[in-house]
Amino acid sequence: MIALRPIHKDEFSAFLDYFIQDYAAEITVNYRLSEQDALTQATRDAEQSFPQAEQTPDQIVLCITLQQDGSEQHIGYFWYKADTVLKSAYINDFYIFERFRRQGYGSAAMKALEQKLRAEEFMQLKLRVAEGNQQARQLYSANGFCVTGINMNKLL
Repeated sequence: MIALRPIHKDEFSAFLDYFIQDYAAEITVNYRLSEQDALTQATRDAEQSFPQAEQTPDQIVLCITLQQDGSEQHIGYFWYKADTVLKSAYINDFYIFERFRRQGYGSAAMKALEQKLRAEEFMQLKLRVAEGNQQARQLYSANGFCVTGINMNKLL
């Protein structure tokens, strides 16, 4: 069974380490920045997003866990920004560790997040997916997400 829990203080630096590297790689591919510029931007964005680390208001980082045989195994992360006024949540990052992919855990985690947010009376869930991330696009489509626009950029 998939469960979600708040990230612990001692886990937050591992989340940032993963996120910054992964986001920098995405920036390099999708925004055509150099690896160093992408790493600088990803680091800056993470620092600005989490001025109070895991205690930053409205920035929610959850550990996705697999509960089986009385044990808990950490299999990924959700990071979303909660807008309690508009009752919407924006997923900034959703990551299932490589060895747990293609086993249905992504969809199960998405359903668990939707259930959590419904219980908190949220009405909308939003996200952005990179153009080349076909696996994620298929997962989101299969879970009821639809395209609402297209992001574009141009280097000057």
